[in-house]
Parts: sequence; structure tokens; C-alpha cells
Amino acid sequence: MLVIQDVLISSDVVTEKFFCNLNACKGACCTEGDYGAPVDTAEMETIRQYMDIIVQNLPDRSKAYFESSDGFKYYDEPGVWGTDCHPDGACVFLTTGDDGIAVCGIEKTWYEKKIPFQKPISCHLYPVRISTNDIVSFEAWNYDKWDICSAACTKGEKEKMPLYKFVKDAIIRKKGKDFYDELHAAVQHMAENGSL
Repeated sequence: MLVIQDVLISSDVVTEKFFCNLNACKGACCTEGDYGAPVDTAEMETIRQYMDIIVQNLPDRSKAYFESSDGFKYYDEPGVWGTDCHPDGACVFLTTGDDGIAVCGIEKTWYEKKIPFQKPISCHLYPVRISTNDIVSFEAWNYDKWDICSAACTKGEKEKMPLYKFVKDAIIRKKGKDFYDELHAAVQHMAENGSL
């Protein structure tokens, strides 16, 4: 366990190897699971603000869904707001590329430079998941191990890519470059001292 500023970071986040292999999994993390991507209030408000633009990149079933819903749902377990899912488990913001790989409709719209919001931070950080304790004001970051990501683990080993480096951009987006640099320095120090 590492402590960086106000965040408790599981050792798995820095020791495990990970590199998404979309050709193998086809973006299964967006189509399977018990609940959608966790979102906070600010993210929900931002996505709602741009829904008229985002929906243009979504398949017909999602367009029909958004005629009567805003795309979000409260999940009693684990007690978070998240994106809603179709009955087959796919995120309502999901579309699919010509290659059959799942594509986030929000992110696709962002890549097209039509909106300023990339996607929920929980998606950007995945497979790192954040849990919070508002009483003592700290976050805990853990590696969400899932068998559908086995190809990503294999590729990560091959590329020698630590998980925290794979999600570097997301960490910087969430906490800033100083936080990432502090985390990286701590990992380097631990490696030099043989404590990793």
C-alpha cells in the first residue's frame, strides 16, 4: 500500500502489468458487468449538457432509450450513480466500430472535437477503481481484476507496462501531474530499495 497525498493506493496498481488488448476483448468492460460506469454529479451534469450531440454517435437502440431517460441510474450495490445499461449489459453510451470493437459514444464525440468532455473518469482509469470515505476524506485506489482482461494482463507482461503507467493520462486528469510524479517517484524509490 502506498499513500500519495490523500490517496491510498493498492500495491497491485504499481506492481501488476496491464495493457488493453482491444483486438482480443473487443471492449468487453463496456458490454459486461453488474452495473454501468460510476459517475459523479458534475460528470452527469456535463454529459446531460452535451447529450444532443453525443446521441448522434449512438446506435438506434440507444437513441430510442434516450427519448425517455437521461442515461444514469443509482446502483444500490455498490451504492453509486453510474451510466445505465441495456438489458444485455451494454452501456447505453456504447457504440461499435466497423471492427466490432466497443467504442464509447461520449469519447468518440470528444475525439471529433464536438464536446470538451472525454468520458467518465472511472472509464478512463479502468481497471483502477476508486472508493471514497467522505467521513475521513480519503480515496482508496484498487486494481479491479476481471477475467475478461486476461489478454490485457498478458500484453502488459509482454510490454513490461505497470498498471499505473498504463493509466498515466487518467491519473493526471484526475489528480494532476504533480500527483503522478510523486507516485512515480515513490515507485522508483521502492524499486531501488527492493521493497516492490
